[in-house]
Amino acid sequence: MNFSKFKGNCTEFEARVVAQCDALIEALKKRKLELIENVHQEREMKVRVLKEQVTHCTSLLQKTTGLLHFCIEVLKEGDPASFLQVSNGLLSRVNMANQNFNKDIELVPRVSPEFELTLDSTPVQHSIQTMNFFQMKAPGKPTILPEECSAENNSVTIVWQPHSESIVDNYYLEIDDGNGGDFRVVYVGRETMCTVDGLHFNSLYYARVKAGNYCGESNYSDPISLQTAELAWFHFDPVSAHPDILFSNDNQTVTCNSYDHRVVLGSVGFSKGVHYWEIVVDRYDCQTDPAIGIARFDVGKCFMLGKDDKAWSMYIDDSRSWFLHNDEHRNRTDGGIQRGSVIGILLNLEKHLMCYYVDEQPHGPIAFNDLRGVFFPAVSINRNVQVTLRTGLVPPPECETEDK
Repeated sequence: MNFSKFKGNCTEFEARVVAQCDALIEALKKRKLELIENVHQEREMKVRVLKEQVTHCTSLLQKTTGLLHFCIEVLKEGDPASFLQVSNGLLSRVNMANQNFNKDIELVPRVSPEFELTLDSTPVQHSIQTMNFFQMKAPGKPTILPEECSAENNSVTIVWQPHSESIVDNYYLEIDDGNGGDFRVVYVGRETMCTVDGLHFNSLYYARVKAGNYCGESNYSDPISLQTAELAWFHFDPVSAHPDILFSNDNQTVTCNSYDHRVVLGSVGFSKGVHYWEIVVDRYDCQTDPAIGIARFDVGKCFMLGKDDKAWSMYIDDSRSWFLHNDEHRNRTDGGIQRGSVIGILLNLEKHLMCYYVDEQPHGPIAFNDLRGVFFPAVSINRNVQVTLRTGLVPPPECETEDK
C-alpha cells in the first residue's frame, strides 16, 4: 500500500477544502462591504432630503417673520387716514401669507427616521449549515436537444443539457467533416450552446458532446445530424474590404471612391461543392474594366483582382475580356458589358474549375482549373462602377457537367 501517495492526496484535498472555505469567507466579506455601502448611501440620501426640507421651512419662516415685522410697524402709525389707506391691502397680504404658509410648510419629515430595510441571511445560513462533502464522480453523458438545434447557411448551432446531478467542469463538442470522416473538437468550455461557422454547403454534419470534471469524462451523447444549406446566401464583407469601398443595400451593393481598383470579398468562403452567383452592373462609366472572380482571404486589396497569386479573375470592358491570375493575362474573349449587364460565376470545386457567363450566356472557355483550397467570391472596382451581388442561385444546368 502506497502510504506516501495516500498522505499526499489527503494533504492536497485538505488544501482544496481550505481554499474553497477561504474563498467563501472572502466573498462574504466583500458582500458585507457592499451592504454597508448601501446603508451609507441610504443614510446620506435621508440626511440630504431632511436638509432640503429644513432649508425650505427656514426660508418660509424668514418670509413670514419679515411680514410680521412690517405689520407691527404699520400698527404704530398714528394717523388714522394713513392707516386706513394701507389696511385693506395689508389685510389681504396677511390672509394670502397665511394660506401659503399652511400650504407650504412641511411639519412631517419627508423621510422616515427608521431604516425600512432588513437583512435576510437565512438562505446563506442554511447553505452553510448544509454544506458538506459528496462523493465525486465523472459526470453522466449530456443530452443534445434536437428541437433547439439549427442549421443556417453554412453554420450549425448545437444545444445540449447536462446529465442531472452531474458536476461539469467542461464540455467537449465534436463535429465530423461533413463527409462521414473523423470527429474533431470544435469547442471546449462550460456553455451548453455552440455555433460552428465556416462549414461546407450542402453537407450533412454529425455532432456529439461529452462532459468532464476532475474525476473523468462522460460517454458521448447520442449524435445529431444537421444539414447545411444547399445554396449559398452571402453578401459583400465590409470588415475585410479596402476602406475605399462604399456599401449599401444591406452590403449587397458596392462602389468605390477611388479611381484605382479596390478589392472587396464575399462574406463566405468555399472549399467544396458547386456554387454559382451573379454580379449585376448597376453603373458603368468611362469604359472601365471591373474584375470579377475569387480570391484567398489574404489577397491584396489595393490593385486589380488577379494581379497577385491569390486571386483568379476576369476583367471586362465594353467590348472584350481577359482572364487574369498572378498578373498573367490570357484568353481574350470578344463581348463586353454595359449598364444592366449580369456576370455569372460558376465555381465547381468538385471538378476544381471556374467559368463565366455574361447575360446568361457562357463567356469564353473554362477560365481556371486545378482550384483547391478555400476561395472567397471577390470583385475589384473603381469609382466608375457600381455592382450588386445576387446569391442563392441554382447553377446553370448546361455547366454542371461541363468539363472542357
